[in-house]
Amino acid sequence: MEDKQAILRLLAPKAVLKAMTAEAERAVPAPMIEAGFIGIRHFPFRLGRESRSVTVEGEFQSAERPRFGSRKPNNDLYLLDAGEPLEISREHFQIEATAEGYRLVDRCSACGTGVGADRVGGEDAGGSIQLKDGDTIAIGTETTPYIFTFISGFT
Repeated sequence: MEDKQAILRLLAPKAVLKAMTAEAERAVPAPMIEAGFIGIRHFPFRLGRESRSVTVEGEFQSAERPRFGSRKPNNDLYLLDAGEPLEISREHFQIEATAEGYRLVDRCSACGTGVGADRVGGEDAGGSIQLKDGDTIAIGTETTPYIFTFISGFT
């Protein structure tokens, strides 16, 4: 029975992000999302984008940057930013567990991150803000379609 509990602790998310818009859900790679939820199993949890948008013959397309060798990824979750202009930086933010709860750290993103009514980062400034269960996270400018809700309390 102890083994079963250890397995559940290992596999169960410590928190989740819930996609709140169709654009947010489409931005998440299919293996990373289930029923609109993204499991966070370790901290810090880093989020950014891997792709760039390009226009080919007047049509929007995603252009992936190649990865070289066995280099460790910069993010735990790579979102596809289909916006023009781009909303999500390559290393946008991370969520950390702290003694007081959780904190969102903007990783010097260009467009910043909204947490509830507050904003952090933008213009490569970085910064951090306390993150509570149920907080809305808007990745990018104030008009971004990439909106998620942070849900904690699983451990």
